[in-house]
Amino acid sequence: MVQAVLKATSSLDSHRHARMEVLKEKVEEEEAAEREEAAERAERGEKTKRPMEVRREETTMTQEMLRDLERKLSEIEVSVPEKLLAFTKDTIDTSKLPLSYQSNTLKEEHLLQVADNFSRQYSHLCPDRVPLFLHPLNECEVPKFVSTTIRPTLMPYPELYNWDTCAQFISDFLSMVPLPDPLKPPLYLYSSTTVLKYQKGNCFDFSTLLCSMLIGAGYDAYCVNGYGSQDLCHMDLTREVCPLTMKPKESVKEEEKAPPKKYAIKPPRDLTSRFEQEQEMKRQEAIKAEEENRRKQEEARLLEQENAKTDPLHGLRVHSWVLVLSGKREVPESFFIDPFTARSYSTQDDHFLGIESLWNHKNYWVNMQDCWNCCKDLVFDLGDPVRWEYLLLGTDKPFLSLTEEEDEGMNDDDDVENLGKEDEDKSFDMPPSWVEQIEISPEAFETRCPNGKKVIQYKRAKLEKWAPYLNNNGLVCRLTTYEDLELHSYKSMQPEMDRVMEFYETARVDGLIKREETPKTMTEHYQGRPDFLSYRHVNFGPRMKKLALNSAESNPRPMVKITERFFRNPAKPADEDVAERVFLIAEERIQLRYHCRSDHITANKREFLRRTEVDSKGNKIIMTPDMCISFEVEPMEHTKKLLYQYEAMMKLKNEEKLSRHQAWESELEVLEILKLREEEEEAHTLTISIYDTKRNEKSKEYREAMERVLHEEHLRQVEAQLDYLAPFLAQLPPGEKLTRWQAVRLKDECLNDFKQRLIDKANLIQARFEKETQELQKKQQWYQENQVTLTPEDEDLYLSYCSQAMFRIRILEQRLSRHKELAPLKYLALEEKLYKDPRLVELLKVFV
Repeated sequence: MVQAVLKATSSLDSHRHARMEVLKEKVEEEEAAEREEAAERAERGEKTKRPMEVRREETTMTQEMLRDLERKLSEIEVSVPEKLLAFTKDTIDTSKLPLSYQSNTLKEEHLLQVADNFSRQYSHLCPDRVPLFLHPLNECEVPKFVSTTIRPTLMPYPELYNWDTCAQFISDFLSMVPLPDPLKPPLYLYSSTTVLKYQKGNCFDFSTLLCSMLIGAGYDAYCVNGYGSQDLCHMDLTREVCPLTMKPKESVKEEEKAPPKKYAIKPPRDLTSRFEQEQEMKRQEAIKAEEENRRKQEEARLLEQENAKTDPLHGLRVHSWVLVLSGKREVPESFFIDPFTARSYSTQDDHFLGIESLWNHKNYWVNMQDCWNCCKDLVFDLGDPVRWEYLLLGTDKPFLSLTEEEDEGMNDDDDVENLGKEDEDKSFDMPPSWVEQIEISPEAFETRCPNGKKVIQYKRAKLEKWAPYLNNNGLVCRLTTYEDLELHSYKSMQPEMDRVMEFYETARVDGLIKREETPKTMTEHYQGRPDFLSYRHVNFGPRMKKLALNSAESNPRPMVKITERFFRNPAKPADEDVAERVFLIAEERIQLRYHCRSDHITANKREFLRRTEVDSKGNKIIMTPDMCISFEVEPMEHTKKLLYQYEAMMKLKNEEKLSRHQAWESELEVLEILKLREEEEEAHTLTISIYDTKRNEKSKEYREAMERVLHEEHLRQVEAQLDYLAPFLAQLPPGEKLTRWQAVRLKDECLNDFKQRLIDKANLIQARFEKETQELQKKQQWYQENQVTLTPEDEDLYLSYCSQAMFRIRILEQRLSRHKELAPLKYLALEEKLYKDPRLVELLKVFV
């Protein structure tokens, strides 16, 4: 500590000698300035008495006065101490960071020395262990102890009071940045304020921020430096099931059977076959067993594929997470929190492979236990010095958990007193955090995700989150589930693309419940129709090129094949009830398959060759036996007649036209639905509360209009109160009309007075600067005379005074520089107002 003080003293001595030379130069400059000012006053007095006849002379005088003003202001110079320039560094926007970010206090320097000594002893005793993560650099490239980077803060939002919602907010608010070297801790550990400002950070930044908020909320939380799995370090949740897809377990309540009544009627005997019931149960169990076996085989295959992709750095990847110990906030059992995903894990979880050290805002502990079995065998009793080696010996460290027998042997009062004296001698309190108060604005808390959006990939699912009011349709969360691990999806509002539409059967007259569409096919499923239609599948061919509008309405896709299936119609015999019919439009054929009778093993089939009614010469084509090919289980005479076949074929032709028309109407309906969906997407108007003044446009415009009216009224009142000609008009006889020469004299006197006021203000700033410089010099001289007898508290007060004095000197230098820039502009603005003043405008027209 004394060495640090001597270094500061030597730097201040050099500043003091430089200050003496500056003061000598100031005295000479003051004398020269006074002589020039006296000569200027005399010259200005002659010019006011000299008559001005033309505008050219007026302009010349104005330019001379401006040059004189600029020259006098430029003569006032100040020198900035060199130590001020050392506070700013070319790093991540460090110009506005406080002093605690850019330097260390004496107590922090002492703590760094203690940490270095601890690290050397640790490396000597455990040469096979990796170096400890103790004091990385912050954003200003200043080494800071990790415990002082934690800033316990209780946020003003009730949602951030519990650990789960707090961790979820940090996971959503920040973007993950991987470590530069996956095998080593980072060289830099930024403050939580910087991490929140840029909304990104690595695992150590996440853990530090989460630990600060949890400790502020009353949890016993610690940052952990250890080793994690590849999925944990890369924030990879593609092997995890999305929590939103998990259905809660429903508790099945057994219905209490009412006691049988004495005179109740006995139920009829169950005459169903027990053998058939047992066979049905066996069949259902076999189906379930087969499905379970298939599922297990698929899981085994996927697990084998995942295991084939072994991580070559398994057990070596550095990761940081948060440990929450039991006890505070009614936490029943200790657990881990991964800050990337906000998920809680047991201390026995396989994702966590080892721990090197952990810390909170009060102390630092090194794990001395073996991690051969990951973290499963670790005991988190931080008061046990055998398992956890602590850095600082303080009264706030956890106590060792003892059994009753061990506790009985620790009742010696002398030992307790001696132990207390040793602790008092060796204890060293942790310095306060150098990080500023953690603050999250209401706008940032509501927006949460970076740029308002965040996407999380799960196993067979994707979760998307948006900030409120970011989407025009009000969408804030969307969960998409997939059937495969590759997450294949087809989403498009364009027609003739892959899509599935589901409908309510009771809301439609045609009984459509589902429509599946691809670029070449369209499949529809029906239920509850009077014609017993259950299925229609349409195959399309390539569209013909058309010179006109090439749209789905004006140029529909040609139909190649239509397949329809029907439910069983009990009003018809099975061998006459059509089960499936296929219209092969391109081949001009129609195929029929009938339902199978219960006492048959096969069904009737029939195929018609659909030809045109007339040939190329116009002759009518007659029905021939080769135009109908049939297979019947029990042939009947009437089905072999040509008249029956002809009537059936003509009926099928009409039904083909009807099916083609219905398929065309389905295509048009798809276009209308897609068009309606686009209009709905664009026509969303969200209702915004009138109390939300930032988003409610009407309320915002009204507030801005009221503020604008109040501001204009305030300006009018100020202008009415400030009359720059009032002091000079008071010198004239009351009620006397101004002459032209009096108006010129009033203008000149007003401008000269304003010029003198600007010069006096600059001199006042210079005088304050010199006063601060002299007081700093006296303080430095006092320090040189008494530095041997000063206490550490006096040294801290002296260094604090020097820092504040240099800050005030820098502010005075900036104010003087700004005054030099604005003084000529103010002078010209006043001159323009004088020429436009209604009391002088008519008299000064000749000079304009």
